[in-house]
Amino acid sequence: MSEITPSQTVGPFFAYGLTPVGRCDWDPNGTYSWKNSVESNLVTPDVSGTRIRIEGTVFDGDNKPINDCMIEIWQADAQGRYASPGDNRSLPNTQFKGFGRSATDKAGIFAFDTIKPGAVPGPGGKPQAPHIVVAIFSRGMLRQVYTRLYFSDEAANAADPVLGLVPADRRGTLIAHKEGGEPPLYRFNVHMQGDNETVFFEI
Repeated sequence: MSEITPSQTVGPFFAYGLTPVGRCDWDPNGTYSWKNSVESNLVTPDVSGTRIRIEGTVFDGDNKPINDCMIEIWQADAQGRYASPGDNRSLPNTQFKGFGRSATDKAGIFAFDTIKPGAVPGPGGKPQAPHIVVAIFSRGMLRQVYTRLYFSDEAANAADPVLGLVPADRRGTLIAHKEGGEPPLYRFNVHMQGDNETVFFEI
């Protein structure tokens, strides 16, 4: 009898239509012949704020990298405003959309170039610490899962109303750790299962 392994169905699902450029390691040329509809570089010419880079690895339940995930992020700009009809405040960065997409490479690594978001209103108008919403699409799952990325150098994390809902011993799975560099690099790994499983939210 074979051993139980993390669930996996046929794939890859995402490269052909959603992440055709740059991370298609199963294709002989490494890419398909058209442009990504959504990029992993969110920085636009008119954007203001601190430019950052986010990198991380997605791991399965055996702590092995998953090389065919798709990661999407959604964030506010540096002033805490969203490029959304639901946010009717003026947008100083009219080209910045706050939405990005990255595939994982053969080592399970994803990356985004963006700007550090500002604080946004939370439940009851209480301010939330700067954060990024992260959606993970992966093998064996019928739908994506959602988590949040917070920044290790933000004092506002201590009072964030959503982070406060997470048990103290699990909050570390939501923190991206600053590693320096220019632009600053934040490391954010995602564990889909196992002892270090990332906290995922019901949406």
